[in-house]
Amino acid sequence: MTTRPRRWTLTGALTWVGTGGFLLGLFGAVLAVLLTSFAAKWTGTWLPESLTADWYRLAWEDYSVGDLLLVTLQVALAVVVLSLVIAVPTAYVLSRLNFPGKRLLLLLFLLPQVIPPMTYGIPLATVMYKYHLAETLLGVVLVNLVPSVPFAVLVLVPFIEQIDPRVEQAARVCGAGTFDVFRRVLVPLLVPGLLAAGVLVLVRTVGMFELTFLVAGPDSQTLVVALFYAAASPGLQSTQQIDAMAVIYMLTTLVMLLVALRFVDPTLGVRRAAGSRD
Repeated sequence: MTTRPRRWTLTGALTWVGTGGFLLGLFGAVLAVLLTSFAAKWTGTWLPESLTADWYRLAWEDYSVGDLLLVTLQVALAVVVLSLVIAVPTAYVLSRLNFPGKRLLLLLFLLPQVIPPMTYGIPLATVMYKYHLAETLLGVVLVNLVPSVPFAVLVLVPFIEQIDPRVEQAARVCGAGTFDVFRRVLVPLLVPGLLAAGVLVLVRTVGMFELTFLVAGPDSQTLVVALFYAAASPGLQSTQQIDAMAVIYMLTTLVMLLVALRFVDPTLGVRRAAGSRD
């Protein structure tokens, strides 16, 4: 069996050039920030003339990065727990029942994922300020729930649809009540979906800037909001300290993504869709 030689096409060439240009620009920007965060002296040369890690220490002390990470973690974990508590019964109803307006409801859940957060963030922030929930941790958690709950529902629906309803019916025949069916049957089978939804919501919340920025106060800022304020303050902070904060934020997000990829298979949805067609 002979293999045909690959032929270069204009579309393929443009695809490779575009992908290469994007990756080059991305890694170039990350490398520039990383080098600046360690640069003790850098004047008109390709590489810093000397390196130091003092900028990370100064950023940690001047910006209280430890407190910012703690607030970020508190907000993210609270959003994850509340999102799953709300999303599991909602996804169960959407998976098991057919009712008028179901497609419209699914469309409404999809809207926060596709429209810019600012379009609904400003009216939402107005409500938060009206009821004195702004500039508090509770307010930051509540505004992040608006996109997170629908997102968790959309993630969990395919997982629940894969669970055979006859398993639940058999448990009821054996005398299990609704709570026992949920606790002993549904939740154990739903663990992969809960992990997927929880980790993805965690990553989204850590990276959510717009909604958090609109309602966060001095004691409820997450790391990404504090990074924006530091970068937007002209002439007060050194570029190296701000870049050190940016590197800490990038590393935090990277760790979250690695954890997400550990528990979430990106090809799972494609395989399930193909299996359902077969």
